[in-house]
Amino acid sequence: MSSHEHEAKAEQPAPPPSSSSSNSAEAKPETRPSMETDMPGNSTTNPSTSWFGPKMILALFCAMSLINYLDRGAIASNGVNGSRGSCNKDGICTSGTGIQGDFNLSNFQDGVLSSTFMVGLLIGSPIFASLAKSLNPFRLIGVGLSVWTISALGCGFSFNFWSIAVCRMFVGVGEASFISLAAPFIDDSAPADQKTVWLAIFYMFIPAGYAIGYVYGGVVGSHFGWRCAFWVEAALMLPFAILGFVMKPLQLKGMVPGGSTKVLAADTRVQDVEASNGKDESLSSSAEVGDKILSEPSKSKSGSPAISNQFSHFFKDMKELLQEKIFVVTVLGYIAYNFVIGAYSYWGPKAGYSIYNMTNADMIFGGITVVCGIVGTLAGGLVLDFMTNSLSNAFKLLSLTTLIGGAFCIGAFLFRSMYGFLVLFAIGELLVFATQGPVNYVCLHCVKPSLRPLSMAMSTVAIHIFGDVPSSPLVGVVQDRINNWRTTSLILTTIFFPAAAIWFIGIFMHSVDRYNEHSESESQPPQPQPQPSTSERKDTTPTPLPEEKIGETPLPTPSIEEKTRETPIEAPSVEEKTGETAPPKP
Repeated sequence: MSSHEHEAKAEQPAPPPSSSSSNSAEAKPETRPSMETDMPGNSTTNPSTSWFGPKMILALFCAMSLINYLDRGAIASNGVNGSRGSCNKDGICTSGTGIQGDFNLSNFQDGVLSSTFMVGLLIGSPIFASLAKSLNPFRLIGVGLSVWTISALGCGFSFNFWSIAVCRMFVGVGEASFISLAAPFIDDSAPADQKTVWLAIFYMFIPAGYAIGYVYGGVVGSHFGWRCAFWVEAALMLPFAILGFVMKPLQLKGMVPGGSTKVLAADTRVQDVEASNGKDESLSSSAEVGDKILSEPSKSKSGSPAISNQFSHFFKDMKELLQEKIFVVTVLGYIAYNFVIGAYSYWGPKAGYSIYNMTNADMIFGGITVVCGIVGTLAGGLVLDFMTNSLSNAFKLLSLTTLIGGAFCIGAFLFRSMYGFLVLFAIGELLVFATQGPVNYVCLHCVKPSLRPLSMAMSTVAIHIFGDVPSSPLVGVVQDRINNWRTTSLILTTIFFPAAAIWFIGIFMHSVDRYNEHSESESQPPQPQPQPSTSERKDTTPTPLPEEKIGETPLPTPSIEEKTRETPIEAPSVEEKTGETAPPKP
């Protein structure tokens, strides 16, 4: 029973008191508001009634995403990442710059450094997604972003490869705290006909963050040193970490708000009482059952059983998630797509500098990525909403844009002219970035609401652990062997075509939008049973036992021996029955 239904019943006039009932039984429904709203610690509110609205929620998560991906772009920039020292044929040597120069890293080590955050993301994402079912999600975000801030600060104080690698790993833990919860909150807050556009606005800050990070890293790294770049990032993220601890919590669709588990159990038992006793006794019964449930000691404090239940729920949810064929196909295509995008983001400036002698490769690649990323991501969301945001239409858009965009990128790397390369590469990136809104829309809507955080967490983990994490070091290995950035880039770009083929298969699969589907029993209160009519209740309502009557002492039930010892009562005569004298017999 929801709090609104309970409050509505409490407003109805109380039935006339019976002679066998006490006044306290009637007073409980009037003085006791909804159990769900009175639960201690359950301050969950709707976005419309909170101190900030849906647009503020969107802006908040966009700012977090921008700073996070700015960090990714900064560590890939020439100003922060730098280069190793080298010697020419004449024996003249130049010292290295940035992280790679200070720590004398190989291309493989440099690629690994960009991927170590994935260790923390892999561990943290499923944990945060599971804890969000029972804990305040914004407190979890506050904890995660605090870890992110401290880790970014530590990157600036690192002294060798392993020290900065460990700090990068904990940066991934911080990212995991909001990456699985941001999209479901935005999906709940967005208008029904603009869901893909809102998701596109959020995801456009991935390329925008990368691009701004290229420029930011190049400027700060060259003027103040690469360590200063990490310190400024930590200062930028600190206010959002603090905000996670002080802001009002919001209820996520399909989730049980923190502290309301007992309330749902109470509601279930209250409805059982109402179904058996009828509507007239529902108010007093619900109050009594609620008092009993709320007074029971919590079993979750025992430690081991609670942890065991968390693991069992997690594996149950994972099994259900992996049985969703639409989700699996979407993520497989997303992995191949992200393999290319991840390598582009990390090696793009170096490849452009080597192939076309771009003296300001950070600025050029940053400018192309930010413009094409923002325009392409927004365009993809608008087109899907215009087509009617369905799963089948999303797959059509995903396969078409990835196929054509990949072809333009192949043509770009075949051009000898830098200007021809920039034009074709910009068109290719414009098309491939149009997938961001639709692919995440599918991940959110192909599962039931309570699985959305886990869906986003596992899709993010999968595209990183099988996509951009191995792509950066593998491209570094290929480049070390063939020593030709043009050929390496062409080999990398061909992986767009398998991604388009996988998403093309999704068009012909049976797909159902499950956004409005009821969640599991612990996430959604049970539906009330239909109440019998007044005439049916008169015939079927059982007479309460003596101990159920309020204020009466239960009478002892006589045993069989006591019954047999009793003097039998004589049957009344005809005169006693009728009150008249029986007529004489003839």
